[in-house]
Amino acid sequence: MSHSEWPTVSVVMPIRNEAKYLEQSVQSILLQTYPREFDICLAVAPSSDATEAIAQSLCAQNHRISVIENPSGKTASGLNAAIAHTKGQIVVRVDGHATLSPDYILNAVATLRSTGAANVGGIQRPIGRSVFERAVARAMTSKFGTGGSKFHVGGQAGPTDSVYLGVFDRSRAEKVGWFDERLIRNQDYELNIRLRRDGGIIQFDPNLWVDYQPRSSLSQLARQYFQYGWWKAKVVCLHPSSLRLRQLAPVLVTIFLLCSLAISVINPLSLLVPLLYGLLTTAISFSQPRLSLAERLTLVLILPTMHLAWGLGFTLSLFSRKLKAS
Repeated sequence: MSHSEWPTVSVVMPIRNEAKYLEQSVQSILLQTYPREFDICLAVAPSSDATEAIAQSLCAQNHRISVIENPSGKTASGLNAAIAHTKGQIVVRVDGHATLSPDYILNAVATLRSTGAANVGGIQRPIGRSVFERAVARAMTSKFGTGGSKFHVGGQAGPTDSVYLGVFDRSRAEKVGWFDERLIRNQDYELNIRLRRDGGIIQFDPNLWVDYQPRSSLSQLARQYFQYGWWKAKVVCLHPSSLRLRQLAPVLVTIFLLCSLAISVINPLSLLVPLLYGLLTTAISFSQPRLSLAERLTLVLILPTMHLAWGLGFTLSLFSRKLKAS
């Protein structure tokens, strides 16, 4: 197939406070093996580090890179603005802390063409550098930690509910309206709901992978998963039929644990519930292969943090009518 027979591609990146990883991420895009030249648009939100300066420097060094402002700071707004600024038939979403595998765009476009899918994605591969980050990476790739979504734990190629990041057929996504700018998180899942309702296929391809840098502290992780739960509930309110049984697990765990602690004031036997949960979490943490003792001990803290932060965020969000996290 000649270069001109491959569809045109645009890469869009919403970035904020990504000075530490931005150059590495952009480099992984520039080194892609895709046989046709493509452009990259960086939508820069107000940042407290050197993100904007690095973005402008990258733009000055390469004619394929453009920079636009994203004054609201919202990911969905940045994505929509970058998409409007580009013209590629295929739109590739990349985050500022993600690193693409060398053939990512080539393989994704080939899968789009062979399956007729509206969106294609692969595996989010968390790569930790510290003890804490490596423990988070293991939690994120564990069914007990995240519920078993294909992009977390892997699986067979085929249609799925949602994928990590995404490589989109522009015409299909434009038809349903791209990203909902009311959503701070989970906007990708919500877009995929609308694509599926329009008859589009969301295709998981295990041959695609993206390296991802996990959060580096327990407080950052708790905030991240609280927001995940909060915005998942908002999406469920918008699309009730999208709720999956695995997504209720952390909510039920949170409710049972909080109720058992409250009841323990009058009935100490209810403390058996958090005790059993703690024992199960510890057993699963220490059964993980290829982890150091320090990483296993850290995992004992990380798994409950992910579960309870997500469950609490989801539950509190249901009592808020606003599409805004408190």
